[in-house]
Amino acid sequence: MNLSEKINADLKDAMKSGDKVRLQTLRSIRALILEFEKSGSGKKFNEEEEIKLLSTASKKRKESIEEFKKAGRDDLANKEEAELNVIMSYLPKQLTEDEIVAEVKKLSESLDARTKEDFSKLMPAAIKVLKGKADGKSIKYAVEKILGVN
Repeated sequence: MNLSEKINADLKDAMKSGDKVRLQTLRSIRALILEFEKSGSGKKFNEEEEIKLLSTASKKRKESIEEFKKAGRDDLANKEEAELNVIMSYLPKQLTEDEIVAEVKKLSESLDARTKEDFSKLMPAAIKVLKGKADGKSIKYAVEKILGVN
């Protein structure tokens, strides 16, 4: 079952159960999927595109949460967190900080990346390997930690 089918099935369940936050979040994901399919880019909606779409949606929610908390709007931050939890349930299991650092360390050894000059070699490789399993900020932090960049 691909993401589109899963979202549609879960959308029906959310309607039946009356879970408004889940329903609204699933509708927004479905809208993103439809937008992608009708974009005319000629790309197939495969697993990589699914992860990219969901990662973008989760990143937007995380940024909104930060902004709402800065503005003292905890009510809106809580709503965004609830939506983020729904989106995260469709993404692969997220790695912990220690797991990210361990993966980046293995990758740096295989690429022979040891200094801050190797950042441009290690960062793209780390993003490719960890895409969907960790957010970009966490990957960048791990790469900088491994290479000793301050």
